[in-house]
Amino acid sequence: MVRRPVVGMVVAALCGATPWRARAEGDALEELLSRSGGRAAAAANGPGARVAPMRDAAAELVIAAMNFLDRPYRAGGHSVETGFDCSGFTRHLFSQTLGIDLPRRVDDQAHDRALSQVSRDALRAGDLVFFNTLRRTFSHVGLYIGDGRFIHAPRSGARVRLESLTSAYWARRFTGARRAATTIESRAP
Repeated sequence: MVRRPVVGMVVAALCGATPWRARAEGDALEELLSRSGGRAAAAANGPGARVAPMRDAAAELVIAAMNFLDRPYRAGGHSVETGFDCSGFTRHLFSQTLGIDLPRRVDDQAHDRALSQVSRDALRAGDLVFFNTLRRTFSHVGLYIGDGRFIHAPRSGARVRLESLTSAYWARRFTGARRAATTIESRAP
């Protein structure tokens, strides 16, 4: 299990802070939520403020995903207790965080009509990113967390971890991205 300081350092890094700066974990989380328009922005704007759930949903997905860093990969895995495979990981995140039931298989997630296609240059935190790792267009999936990085359950013998979309391996294999409608719609006042 990941200790809270590690999660805080990762969140701080995503927010542009460096681990050696004297920044409290709560401050980094608040900054992430504030930059994304999440809970911190909602609190700052008052109880009646209009907040776009996309920002809240994206921040919640990223934070939830970070809590699973270092969980073991398990083929067919879809739970915290046993570990995750890539699609089990994204399915679990979307179900637990947004209440969205994604299909179980990667290819089915990529073709789910509830998700809209997103170009690589329009990626936002909370988007699903897909890769061709097994000579199939959609054979691997992860969650984009921002700053050119994604989190995923990579393969047998590995653990849930962060990767860069710009690394040679992943850049060559990127095949698309999808976004859930609940992360782009605005909440009525």
